[in-house]
Amino acid sequence: MTLMHPKLLLHHTPLLFLLLLLNLSLPLAHHLPSNSKPGCQTKCANLIVPYPFGIGINSGCSISPLFDINCDNSSIPPKPFITTTNYEIVHISDNQVRVKNLAAARCYTESGIVTRQNIINMSLASTPYSFSTSNKVTVVGCDDISVFGSDIGKNFTSGCFSVCAKKSDITDRSCTGIGCCQVAIPKGLKNFVAVLISTFNHTWVHSFNPCGYVFVGDEERFQFRIWDLDDESFQNRTTQDVPVVLDWAIGNGTCDRAKKSADFACRGNSSCVDSDTGLGGYRCNCLEGYEGNPYVSPGCTDIDECENNPCDKHATCTNTPGSYSCSCSNGYSGDGRKDGLRCTAVKSQFPAIKFSIGLSVGLLSLFIGVTWLYFGIKKRKLARMREKFFQQNGGLLLKQHMSSNNGGLESTKIFSADELEKATNNYAEDRILGRGGYGMVYQGILPDRRVVAIKKSMIMDQSQIEQFINEVIILTQVNHRNVVKLLGCCLESEVPMLVYEFISNGTLYHHIHNYGEISWFAWKDRLRVAAEAAGALAYLHSAASMPIIHRDVKSSNILLDDSYTAKISDFGASRLVPLDQTQVTTLVQGTLGYLDPEYFQTSQLTEKSDVYSFGVVLAELMTGKTPLSLTKSEEERNLATYFIISIKENRFFQILEPRILREGTLEQLQAIGELANRCLNLKGEERPTMKEVAMELESLRRYTKHPWIQQENTEENEALLGEQSGLSSDLYAINVRPESSIRTYPALDSLDGNVIYPR
Repeated sequence: MTLMHPKLLLHHTPLLFLLLLLNLSLPLAHHLPSNSKPGCQTKCANLIVPYPFGIGINSGCSISPLFDINCDNSSIPPKPFITTTNYEIVHISDNQVRVKNLAAARCYTESGIVTRQNIINMSLASTPYSFSTSNKVTVVGCDDISVFGSDIGKNFTSGCFSVCAKKSDITDRSCTGIGCCQVAIPKGLKNFVAVLISTFNHTWVHSFNPCGYVFVGDEERFQFRIWDLDDESFQNRTTQDVPVVLDWAIGNGTCDRAKKSADFACRGNSSCVDSDTGLGGYRCNCLEGYEGNPYVSPGCTDIDECENNPCDKHATCTNTPGSYSCSCSNGYSGDGRKDGLRCTAVKSQFPAIKFSIGLSVGLLSLFIGVTWLYFGIKKRKLARMREKFFQQNGGLLLKQHMSSNNGGLESTKIFSADELEKATNNYAEDRILGRGGYGMVYQGILPDRRVVAIKKSMIMDQSQIEQFINEVIILTQVNHRNVVKLLGCCLESEVPMLVYEFISNGTLYHHIHNYGEISWFAWKDRLRVAAEAAGALAYLHSAASMPIIHRDVKSSNILLDDSYTAKISDFGASRLVPLDQTQVTTLVQGTLGYLDPEYFQTSQLTEKSDVYSFGVVLAELMTGKTPLSLTKSEEERNLATYFIISIKENRFFQILEPRILREGTLEQLQAIGELANRCLNLKGEERPTMKEVAMELESLRRYTKHPWIQQENTEENEALLGEQSGLSSDLYAINVRPESSIRTYPALDSLDGNVIYPR
């Protein structure tokens, strides 16, 4: 420390006295409300912890033990964690908390042996936090599939797969499925589980991508780069640099309910805001013109706007609670604000009142004229734009087909954009029937009171316009009682919209998995629905004017009408197949769990791809299990694999839903199990055709036994329910009689007219 000479000290006494006064006055002039509870620690390392959060477990420094922050002093510097978890906090704001990430990795040798693997399992159960929609699930790798979801808060299951053959195919800063893919998550998730798997164990891409990764994190903090694929530090770098964003709220009730309780958290000059996560709870915000911590008494304090002099130089500023006012000096008029009319000198000769009235009338007339002109131009511009979209989306081509078809397309209606806007109440949220990978589906009511389903696509490839119009023409002419009828289309919007008949009783998936044992959903009804769906697919494959491969057969795309008749729907991913071709090369599209493995590996789409997916639907109907389940053991995680193994190991009857085993005959169950097993064959050429599947199901549906034989089967089926060990394949032959063998089918022309239409 350097000492000052006494003479210098005397010489600088006035300056030191002035500095002393400034130091004494600063705390008084800039005093702000405390950011934390009095007497509590305010920081853990560099993290400022504001109330309602508090440092220390059960220290009483937070609004509730759920908001305690564990400041771990065993590390240097100390690290803050969410109480009772190992999630390290990096930032706290008035509505969100950011924590360090957990990334899963799966690494391989050149020969495909796993050298390192882990999964993500983040749980926020019993905490005031939930995963924010600011996060996205990201998969990085060239041979990687991730299945992820949540079963706490809001149920959610999804998947993302990232593939690439060579490094030159990959684009920097692009997560479109080539080297990197991303999926958004919904609001209200309270846990997150992710599993990473690979198709070929990176043996094809090991030279530049030995590992695959999956993580959930702040979308704005991650930007994919090509070198991420072979960066050994990627997992640790992502954990440090890409935080997970968590929403937080107090309690689980609304503001109205919280205001009636004694522990309402919002203090003076603040407002209560309901949480938008769907899980309940609320937060507090300072009112406009106030600042501070709304959770700490006495609440938010008034901002003195006059400190920054927001008034004109000829005006005086007066601070008011939550605001301020400016008063012009004598001889001046106006509002006195710098951002307003300021203050102008008053001249006695100037007719200010007359001028103001004239100016107001003139401005009003100008405003009316400009508004009329604006809306007129906008209306003409909208009409031109709709005409442009109509031509761009192939409207002229469709009209040409309709006029040259001599009335064959008279049932096809071209709807206007205005008609569909009115039918859906301007695409209101409460009219949404469903969301899919290809667009949104709305419920609409036409002027003639018909209820329809309107599918609004997300994107349209301009190079596919002619093919799209041909699909519309062919699908409009598809007339089958078990296929949802396409009524028409609208081409006046940026992307085309399709109008279908409305099916009222939901999806087959909904009836299998969501409501347990429904009284109508007996085995005979399941078998009927399966036979109807198979007949419709067989019709599309072999009896339509041009064969149609659905490409996304699943139980959620099989709808049920008022009489519970099956209707095949959602042709958004379908492909028309020329009569001289048996397969088509396409980008792989479909739903995990139903997707044909052969199609996934080769990109060669055939009718047998639909057969595999239908085999999964048959397995669902018989077992009541979902195609994919993250919570099950590894053997049961994939239904198709589990079904095949169970048949191979003579455990077939053990995996059936108990109601099915009670109601179906052993012959039927065995035959349909074998049929599903053939549909799920990994080699497409060894699967049956949909026509053969439909015929066999229809035959089994009509097959009946004498009452006393049926009674014997029922008693034996009930005995099977009590079996705990594997079943012998000899059981399959119980009560099978040669004269009633299930391999004997009725003639094709004896089937229902709408099941199969032979050429």
